[in-house]
Amino acid sequence: MRPDLPLFSSNRFSRNALALGAAAALCAGVLAACSSGSSSTNNNSSSSGNTSNSGSGKPIVVGASLSLTGDFSADGQAFQRGYNLWASDVNKNGGLLGRKVEIKVLNDASSPTQVVTNYQTLFASDHVDLAFGPFSSLLTGPSSAVAARYGYAFVEGAGGAPAVFNTPSNQADHNVFDVSLPIKDEMVPFVNWIQSLPAGQRPKTAAYPMANDPFADPPVQEAQSMLQALGVKTVYSNIFPAEVTAYKAPADQVAAKAPQIVVLGSTDVPTVAAFMQAFEQQHYTPKLFIAAAGPDQGAAFTSAVGKGNAAGMMVPNGWYPGFANAQSQAMVNEYVAKYGGSPSDVNADVAEAYAVGQVMAQAVTATKGTDNSKIISYLHSGVTLSSVQGPVKFDSLGENHAAAAFTFQWQDGGKAFNQVLPTGDTGSKTIIATKPAWTS
Repeated sequence: MRPDLPLFSSNRFSRNALALGAAAALCAGVLAACSSGSSSTNNNSSSSGNTSNSGSGKPIVVGASLSLTGDFSADGQAFQRGYNLWASDVNKNGGLLGRKVEIKVLNDASSPTQVVTNYQTLFASDHVDLAFGPFSSLLTGPSSAVAARYGYAFVEGAGGAPAVFNTPSNQADHNVFDVSLPIKDEMVPFVNWIQSLPAGQRPKTAAYPMANDPFADPPVQEAQSMLQALGVKTVYSNIFPAEVTAYKAPADQVAAKAPQIVVLGSTDVPTVAAFMQAFEQQHYTPKLFIAAAGPDQGAAFTSAVGKGNAAGMMVPNGWYPGFANAQSQAMVNEYVAKYGGSPSDVNADVAEAYAVGQVMAQAVTATKGTDNSKIISYLHSGVTLSSVQGPVKFDSLGENHAAAAFTFQWQDGGKAFNQVLPTGDTGSKTIIATKPAWTS
């Protein structure tokens, strides 16, 4: 799971298996990212990350640093599977511009220092043709600066924190492109739903407790700004240490204010569980309770808080295996065929990584080569691209505000984790507008 979009591997919605033949159409059809044509480009990339067309059939080498060990190892390994799955699909369909794609991954051990060293090696020594990003905003920020120095387009899927886009290097070179939903936009569907309610039915007060975390806080702060503009009064807004011992005090303070909405900047299950327990002890139940992370953790969440208490809890996400997108469905079923398990075992890391490959492939095809300066210009041209996560359209700093965004809610007494927003979207269930009372 990614720090800026926490997802667990078992929380995904199962779907009936699609014909495996759909996977073969992934590149040739809906992705429009592969080519079996005879045109090719020279693999001798310079330190500026630019190559020229020469008719060479040498492989296109894509360099990436991933956390194969360390704190982010589960996510890094999932990203590697996503990158490899994409490359396999491309190569089965003739490669890119008639050239085979090779993925070269160096292990950064989840270290911001090592990730910089790795990309310097990939660019200065290995002279890779293209660059894919690492896992997490923590590692994407410093590594994107290295990519800028060497002139590479840095397409990534797990670096959505605002700080990534506001680095001096990206402000100057505009070389970062995040294919995933910006984390600050995660709760926009929730706010839009509030706005859609008749004025007399909108909640009047809200609280915004936030753990001190660069990934959990931006979506809460964005929601606060938007809700205040709708006339929802803020009765509490504070950042507390991201430590279990620090959770009870702010939770009690929120309960004492009794707001109708609680928007919690949480990083994990313990954060949410501590607030829920404190609220129950104070005999306070918010009308609406949405958390940045935690309720998406499936059995780990319901076992910690109880299914009855989970009922009505909400959480945003940017992708899930049940996403009604043909590309996504084909990828999920191909992943299961290759790695085993079920659709519910495919987490967002895989989709984020696969989407990186798709976007880069479309840019290479459109620019007819691996000249990174041309790729950067193309990705900033306002074109809308397609991916397993939905549409991709970059703004001037490389954020994808066209990305799909969903809100999920525990329903049926905490037994079902359902998509509820956007309203009317394929797969969305009717939202529970008033959270059921605590059950224990």
